[in-house]
Formats: sequence, C-alpha cells, structure tokens
Amino acid sequence: MEVTNVSNVFNRYFNFLIDYSPRVVSALLILFIGIWAIKILRKVVERIMIKRELEPTLIQFTLDILIWGVRILLFVTVISRLGVETSSFVAILGAIGLAVGMSLQGSLSNFAGGMLIIMFKPFKVGDTIEAQGETGKVLEIHIFTTKILTAQNQVIFIPNGALSNSKIKNYSEKNMRRSDLIVRTGYDSDIKVTKAQLETIVKNHPKVLKSPAPEVFVHELGETTVNFGLRVWVKNADYAKVSSDILEESKGVVKL
Repeated sequence: MEVTNVSNVFNRYFNFLIDYSPRVVSALLILFIGIWAIKILRKVVERIMIKRELEPTLIQFTLDILIWGVRILLFVTVISRLGVETSSFVAILGAIGLAVGMSLQGSLSNFAGGMLIIMFKPFKVGDTIEAQGETGKVLEIHIFTTKILTAQNQVIFIPNGALSNSKIKNYSEKNMRRSDLIVRTGYDSDIKVTKAQLETIVKNHPKVLKSPAPEVFVHELGETTVNFGLRVWVKNADYAKVSSDILEESKGVVKL
C-alpha cells in the first residue's frame, strides 16, 4: 500500500516536471537571450549618444534608466512564462513606486533639476559659476547635486532642485570678461592729468584686450574724492591678475 502511494506521488511529480519543463526551458532561453540583447542594446545606444556628443552625465543616466527598465520588463516576461500571475506583481511594484515617490519628494525635485541642467546646459564641467551664494569651478554634475570647488579650495555640493530654480552666473560661457574698477583721488588733483595717467596704465598693460577698447571716465563726484571708473576687457583666466595689477599701478597717480 505504501509502495503504491509512493509510486503515485512519484508519477504525479514526474508528470508535472514533464509538463512544466517546456516552460522552464523557454523561460531560461528568454532570460539568456534577453541578457545578451540588453548588452547589445546598451552598446548601440551608447555609441549613438556619443556620436551626437551628448554630455557624459546624460549618457550614463539615460543608459541606466533604459537598461533597468528593460531588465524589469525581462523579469516580468520570464516569470510570466513560468506561469506566475504578473498582474498582482505589477500592482505591488506600482504601490512601492508611489510610496517611494511620496517619501522622496525633495529628492525628486533635485532629480528634475538635474535633468533640466543636463538638458539645457546653463553650465558644464570646468565652468566657473556663481549660484546660491557660492562661486567656484564646476567639478561634477550629478543627477541630484552639483559639485563645485571654490577659490578657498572648499568642495561644495549644491542641490540641483535649488540650483535649477535660481539665478546662475556663468563666468566661463564667454572667453573674455570685463573688469569694472573704481579709483578715487582728491579734489586737489588735476582731473584731466589723472585721467590721462589712468588711461596710460590700462592701455599699457599687456593682458588688457585692445578690443573692446578700455575706458576711463569720471564715475562720481563724491563728498571728498573724485571717483574714476575703469572698464577693461580681459581673458577669463587673466581677470583677477589684471584687476590687481591696475589697482596697484593706479596708486602712483592717486592723491588723497
């Protein structure tokens, strides 16, 4: 009697395996072919985006989103082939996604800001920008934050949500920059002579650009001083050095 029961159980499971094995084999084939196809898809999409000279950050992010989306689709296809009910599984995924989205509202804002920065490119890696009260060189642009290095060698991470919704000054967008300086002198000095001396200083500086031409003018008649305005155009890399040189040389013509 016991032998008969064991034999029946064995036959039942054996028949089940025989009936179910085609599903297992086909699911495994779909899995392996899908993994191979995902690798090919990643290479093809990456080559297309590189040829179009997209930003490296955008390329990596797009590839990650695409590949993970395809992987989830492959997983659902495989378990569906095995006979697992996928409707409840998809519903669970949707509920999890909703819960995560509600708990990460701030992160989603930063994510959206990162996408806007990557797509519209108000700045790129290597640019010097001023934003959120900070000025520095952009080191990295991530999906959620932007990493900058200040002149004081401080590394600052600015959330992309706030960054994309605020004013940004990009000092590297153009290859030259205007330096606006103020030089003060006393009322007992000769205005025309002082102006001529300042013009000589700015025109003789080797790193001041000839076009647009530098300007020297009376900016304001103060209570105790005559204030001259100096406008000189320089290359971005020379901005700080030229501004300092002109102020230093102007000391020789100032009479207070």
